[in-house]
Amino acid sequence: MGIFTRVRDIISANINSMLDKAEDPEKLVKLMIREMEDTLIEVKANCASSMATKKKIQREIESMLEHAKTWDAKAQLAVNKGREDLAREALQEKRRFVERSESLEEELEQAKQLVTQYQSDIMQLEDKLGAAREKQRMLVQRHRHAQNKIRTEEHIRRFDVAESMQRFDSFQERIDRMEAEANLVNYGRKPSLHEEFAALETDDEIERELAEMKARSGGHASESAQQH
Repeated sequence: MGIFTRVRDIISANINSMLDKAEDPEKLVKLMIREMEDTLIEVKANCASSMATKKKIQREIESMLEHAKTWDAKAQLAVNKGREDLAREALQEKRRFVERSESLEEELEQAKQLVTQYQSDIMQLEDKLGAAREKQRMLVQRHRHAQNKIRTEEHIRRFDVAESMQRFDSFQERIDRMEAEANLVNYGRKPSLHEEFAALETDDEIERELAEMKARSGGHASESAQQH
């Protein structure tokens, strides 16, 4: 047995309330949508059939009125020819077609009301179906978000913080040791002969520049004394 049993059930159904009470909202809304789609197809088919019936009745009414008009003309002809007996029979035939057209008018009115009702049902069913599809889209998004959140939390739980920090400390110690070893590469090494002479040359050059600066400074001092 389906979730809904009648068109009115679907139209009057409170989808949100039904889903809130459901153990598996995604499954329920999927079943709802399937039944709504099936019902909508059925109602549209019935509506199309009723519209076809309405057109058929309209054509029959037009035909009955045409026959009534024909017998009216024949009755008039019989009167003109002095044949009242034929005129009476013609008028009886006319009445028969008029009464049939009046009966068909009632059927036509019923068919029109039925088509109107079907069209109203179709609009309301489509609204309900659209709401159900939107609800399904939101539920799917929430489900996926929840699944991603669960997976993330599981990864976090599996991640051993203490072990990771221990690995980080070990890695840091290794780097410190490598840096210390690099600093000790040249520690205590006796300079080469080339390096010692290069140092002496550097010292001589510095001493020479210092002497030039002193000489210049002394010259400026003598000039200042002579001016005074």
